[in-house]
Amino acid sequence: MTILSELERKVLWLAVWMIHHANYVRGSQDGLKVGGHQASSASASTLMTALYFQILRPEDRVAVKPHASPVFHAIQYLFGRQTLDQLQNFRGYRGAQSYPSRTKDIDDVDFSTGSVGLGVAQTLFSSLVQDYVTAKGWNADQPEGRMIALLGDAEMDEGNIFEALLEGWKHGLRNTWWVVDYNRQSLDAVVREGLWQRFESIFRNFGWDVVILKHGTLQQAAFEEEGGEKLRSWIDSCPNQLYSALTFQGGAAWRRRLLDDLGDQGPVTRLIEKRSDQDLAALMANLGGHDLASIIDAFEEARGHDRPTCFIAYTIKGFGLPLAGHKDNHAGLMTPAQVDALRQGMGVREGREWEMFEGLAYDEAAIRSYLASSPFAQPATRRHKAPAVPGPAQITWGAQASMSTQQGFGLLMHEIAKSDSDFAKRVVTTSPDVTVSTNLGAWVNRRGLFARGDQADIFREERIPSTFNWTFSPSGQHFELGISEMNLFTMLSALGLSHSLHGERLLPVGTLYDPFIERGLDALNYACYQDARFILAATPSGVTLAPEGGAHQSIATPLIGMAQDGLATFEPAYVDELAVILRWAFDYMQRSGEAEPDDHSWLRDQTGGSVYLRLSTRLIEQPTRQTGDPLARDIVDGAYWLRKPGPNAAVVIAYSGAVAPEAVQALGLVAGDRRDVGLLAVTSADRLNAGWSAAARARQYGHPHATSHVERLLAGLPASCAIVTVLDGHPATLAWLGSVHGHRTRALGVEHFGQTGTIADLYRHYGIDAQGIMAAVQSVSAGRPLRHLGSAA
Repeated sequence: MTILSELERKVLWLAVWMIHHANYVRGSQDGLKVGGHQASSASASTLMTALYFQILRPEDRVAVKPHASPVFHAIQYLFGRQTLDQLQNFRGYRGAQSYPSRTKDIDDVDFSTGSVGLGVAQTLFSSLVQDYVTAKGWNADQPEGRMIALLGDAEMDEGNIFEALLEGWKHGLRNTWWVVDYNRQSLDAVVREGLWQRFESIFRNFGWDVVILKHGTLQQAAFEEEGGEKLRSWIDSCPNQLYSALTFQGGAAWRRRLLDDLGDQGPVTRLIEKRSDQDLAALMANLGGHDLASIIDAFEEARGHDRPTCFIAYTIKGFGLPLAGHKDNHAGLMTPAQVDALRQGMGVREGREWEMFEGLAYDEAAIRSYLASSPFAQPATRRHKAPAVPGPAQITWGAQASMSTQQGFGLLMHEIAKSDSDFAKRVVTTSPDVTVSTNLGAWVNRRGLFARGDQADIFREERIPSTFNWTFSPSGQHFELGISEMNLFTMLSALGLSHSLHGERLLPVGTLYDPFIERGLDALNYACYQDARFILAATPSGVTLAPEGGAHQSIATPLIGMAQDGLATFEPAYVDELAVILRWAFDYMQRSGEAEPDDHSWLRDQTGGSVYLRLSTRLIEQPTRQTGDPLARDIVDGAYWLRKPGPNAAVVIAYSGAVAPEAVQALGLVAGDRRDVGLLAVTSADRLNAGWSAAARARQYGHPHATSHVERLLAGLPASCAIVTVLDGHPATLAWLGSVHGHRTRALGVEHFGQTGTIADLYRHYGIDAQGIMAAVQSVSAGRPLRHLGSAA
């Protein structure tokens, strides 16, 4: 335990110095604040020391609270998994990250935790995914790991945590620990009294064990002395603000207050007076979350079972620092004089602040031996590499003369479900209570719903006719979630990292109504930031879900898809396009090639990513054609000519998604008095725009011949050619097309919520019917001034 205590001191020092170096030592050219949360790091240093140096096994996975990032990097540095250069560049460009990041940090980050609360929920869903993989018998040679979140008490204000708790209870959560750093201070305040009791009640109601680490061994020993019970009673009833204030003031203040409240009571007075101010301050600061022996005992006991466990660990924000307890310490920084005093107290000589073993009471060989023998340091693969699962050469479906892309999606998934291939077995679907209405019903009927134990479909057993077979079993391949988009995206993140966390490749497909992407945007961004791999089918989209208006319309989601990094967004009009895209998406989500820093590839085809399909319930007459190359390649790259323009084209109509019939009809009208009119089918405004932007960057950086797919498509158009763009969404989604070659552009799309009527009425209102498109063509062809949309005019 003595070496562990020394490591605790070293971890605290390195965390403090890392932050100090970034703010006071490293040069700053722009004068921007660096920060680093010294106080928040200090409150978690004991808990993390116990976890990483004593408790964790290689198979365990940890989400470290964001503001404890310096402590995490210091621990990884001592393990030899972080570099000095990274620490010296903490919070700098390509340095150790301010919040642990799977994709940007070079050390052993399991879960990114930049947005508070999301990393916590991720551990719960990753545990469910581990159960899924185990139930399939795919990782029989791998021990089950604990999915652990170290979270600040203020993170418990985040609603997504409680949404996740409910889902965990539904699915029989196991092997999950949440360790609450209960320092009772948030960014701006001291937390409300009795909050731990509310936490305890919530967790117990959801079937968790709750372990409260309140008193350290020094306090427990003091409670055994005469008068100790009165001291315990005083501590337990002391308001949070008062405890924090007295901690900041120190031993003399503790003595005055305790004697004022407990003096002249014989034994308890002697208990207080026999201790020096320094000893009294140490006693009162000896909370459970700063006592290694208490922490390790609690963690070791929890290792004896697989029940989910919440540890509420009382800590002091700024523990061991002059900032301890002060209500302003969250963003506070120690002064150079304070850091120098701490350095001397730690026995660290000036100029040797970064040395791993400087100031420790044990020689380097003993410390290295201890680190090497830590369970967490034992040889094991922590970031797995699972082989890609080849998909089918093509996916067929029962073609009909008139279909919607949502219907086609269901048929394509059903065709996959019929297969007994390894590919089909690796597909796993999930949906927030809209499984049937997003056309996954046929898939679920064939593949079943997942649960660790068999659960019969009572309606079927009672011989009640039903279209759907709702049977749960370990062989099932669908996670049925409650109505929470945050949970959907966090589950997709967990499923989409299974190849790295659990060593088994999964091919996740999630469905929801397109308007409600916005309810889970933080979790969607988080999933992409972690480089999780999944397919998201959002349907219905645009105004096709709710022509009556209101919130059930998704006019901004194409822009969201274009803006979100790591997500390739498509909006096919026809089912044969969707079949090509879906087949490509299953391959794309498994790619793992590394992009070089100066690589200007604009399609991310080496690195891969996730895919978002914006689908519709609108029935559209389907073309009869073959979708082999080069058409399939153009569909994936973002656009193709449904009608190629001639050499004298004065106008091109570009459309995306469910408005295809209006665009085709308008083409017929326009072609009556204009020659060589082109019709451009845009399957992915996202891929087109990303390619155009990246090609421009490539040319800027010395690649003069770099061109994008959209530039090649429009290369033959006359300089005087105009473009009219049409889509069921915000017009800015396609308005940028006019900037590719400086063409005049008229952008038609849905701009506002609240309109009512049929789909035809809505399209007519926004000029998206054939007559409206023709009017736009006449306007732009005449060169009349047009409104500005984005960079196009």
